[in-house]
This record gives sequence, structure tokens and C-alpha cells, in this order.
Amino acid sequence: MEENNSAESSPRHVISLNDLKPTEIDLIVNRGLTLQAEGKKSHASLDGKVMGMLFKEASTRTRTAFMVGTLRLGGQVVSYGPKDLQENTGETREDTGASLGGMLDGLVVRTSEPIGVLRQLATKAQTPIINGMCAEEHPTQALSDLSTLRQVFGKLEGLRILYVGTGNNTASALALACARIKGVSVEFRTPEGYGLPKSYFSQAQRFAFYNSATVGEQHHMDDLPERVDVVYTSRWGVPQTGPDWMKPFFPFQVNQGLLKKVSGPGTVCMHDLPAQRGYEITSEVFEGPQSICLSQAEMKLYSAMAVLEWCQGCL
Repeated sequence: MEENNSAESSPRHVISLNDLKPTEIDLIVNRGLTLQAEGKKSHASLDGKVMGMLFKEASTRTRTAFMVGTLRLGGQVVSYGPKDLQENTGETREDTGASLGGMLDGLVVRTSEPIGVLRQLATKAQTPIINGMCAEEHPTQALSDLSTLRQVFGKLEGLRILYVGTGNNTASALALACARIKGVSVEFRTPEGYGLPKSYFSQAQRFAFYNSATVGEQHHMDDLPERVDVVYTSRWGVPQTGPDWMKPFFPFQVNQGLLKKVSGPGTVCMHDLPAQRGYEITSEVFEGPQSICLSQAEMKLYSAMAVLEWCQGCL
């Protein structure tokens, strides 16, 4: 695939789904499916390109997907850990971004810091910055999930999704993604005090209004929607506040009883992984016939490749 030299000269960042037009999301989603259908085939769309990988937090799937994806597309990888760069000694993020942007063809960043940190890196970086997860949003997870959903259902329009668990960065990205798709209904069930960030929820509702979609949230497990297409959950989090920190979450566990209440024919269960089995999801469900969690994880490779191609102007 040849680089699109007519593309705008400013870098194509994927810091938030708000950076992408619906048509661009659709391009990335469909390209991910094409690459997945081709399997472990090598490409040359990143030939001569060098991608930086700055991972300040642990990562199994996202890091592997972007590193392997770069190599499969003919590029090379430079990897940085959380203590490798001079921003640890006081260099500004703007200067770090400018320096790396002069040497790299793109930078994938994973951090627990706010999304503004990625914006600061991008300020003077004349190269694409890709959000591999930050405190508020995990946009590349949502893009991958859209590819998975289209693969399973043959469409995205009109799907009914029930998200159960904590309103984390995966949930925020899922809300923004679903709100851009015509007729989608996504219901978030989250514990009180652990819901979607208000800013993301309000943004998603605004987008949903223009796309005849629905984004809702409730903090209880009564009156659940029936015959949904998807039940989605995510890790509750890492213990921070003592042994009782998970008590508010247990009513929001995805177990066989929940699936029986809300499933229709063809309902699938998704999880962004890593899973804490016995907590947000039971092993019975994770290993069960409705689970597509592992094929969902595999799609991250092909979606990452599609994101990389889009950022380099190849789509």
C-alpha cells in the first residue's frame, strides 16, 4: 500500500477518538478486518519507517500488537521504558516530543498520566502520536473492538451493547466509539462512584444525538436490557484501598446468571483483558461458548497495523 502524499502535512495523531472523523474510524475498522483476513502476511507500508514505543505501564496485548504490527508492515521499532527518557530529569514534554519527532516516524505511548500529557508531547512533534492507553481513554482498544464487532455481526449499525463494571478508560473509549455509529444502543452499568467521567459521558451523548444512537448509564443492576448483542466487561482495577475495595463491584460481575437474563440468540461476551477471573468475570463465562475474549484480543494486532497505516497516510 502506497503512502498518500496528498494527505495533510500535519501529523495524523490518534490521541483520542475525538481526533478522528467517522469516515476515518470506518477506514481503520475495515482495514483491520482486511489485514485479519490475510493472516500473518508481511506488508511494506512502513518500509523504511522507525516507530518508537514508550510504555510507562505494563502491557501485554497493546505493546505486542504495535511492535509486531510495525515489523509486519516492514518497519523497525525503538522501545523505551518508564525511566529511559530525559523527561524524568526535568526536560519538558514539548522538548521531548520535538526531539523524538525529528528522529522517529511515530510514537506509541502508554501511560497512567492524563491525556494532556500526550497532547504536550504532540505539540512540537512533527510525527504521529498514538495513545496506547492513558488515564482517561484507550482509543486503540475501541477501534479494535469495532473491528471485532463488525467481524462477528457483519455490521455495527443498530447493535445493542451492555457494559457492566467500572467506568474506566476502555469504557470511555467505547462510549465515544459507539456514539458515532448509527442506531447503536450502549448501556453502562457501573457502581456508584465508579462511573464514566462526566466529560466523556456528555461528549458521547452529544455524538449519539446526531447519529440516532443511545448512550445511557445507571448505577444498579435492576431492570437490565434484554436480548442484547454484546455483554462487555473490564478489569475492576488494581487494589488500592484495602481488602474491602471490591465490595461495591460484586453485584456487577459478569456471570452465567447475568448472561441468561440479558442474552438473545447470538449474544457474545467481550473483555478487553487482562481478566481477573472470579471478579469482574467468572471462568465459566470466560471459557464459555458466548465468549469471544481471546479472538477480540487477537484482533488488536490487525487493528494496530491499521492504525499505524492510517497515521502514516497509507489509508
